[in-house]
Amino acid sequence: MTTPSEDSPRLLLERMYQAEADYLAAGGPGAASFATLAPFFAPAVVLWQADSLPYGGIWHGHDGLERFFLAMSATWDRFELAEQTFLSDSNPLVVLTHVHARSRASGRELNFPILQTITVTGGRITEIRPFYWDTATIADACLPPTRELDGTTARNHLPLYIDPA
Repeated sequence: MTTPSEDSPRLLLERMYQAEADYLAAGGPGAASFATLAPFFAPAVVLWQADSLPYGGIWHGHDGLERFFLAMSATWDRFELAEQTFLSDSNPLVVLTHVHARSRASGRELNFPILQTITVTGGRITEIRPFYWDTATIADACLPPTRELDGTTARNHLPLYIDPA
């Protein structure tokens, strides 16, 4: 078996996505060790997330990624990276991923695409920039249900599926 630094950038990402799935299946943040994922990321890795998301901001280094996974886990009851299409095999790599997710706060389920640019340097991921089609819908789904004046619970009425077309 090769180490992550010996893989081609695309193979590195494919192996990292599998390691991430294994990490989440083992309980994710707080239950599984980040050591499963650490070899895939440079110590100074930077992850950029849209500020409008509950886990938005710039996450630096392995500690930052661990905190990011904790924030994601607090936000989503389920966050599955389904279909993935590699649109570029050279730096930055470009990956289109279809996500199936369920919000912890609202229970809403979403299906949406994310386009990511990922830079690999020296056999490790150094930068990740995800681009969401509709951050407002995603952020809205992460809010708890609101109460109407008559006491019934209302859910937000934004679409559950975000169509990039």
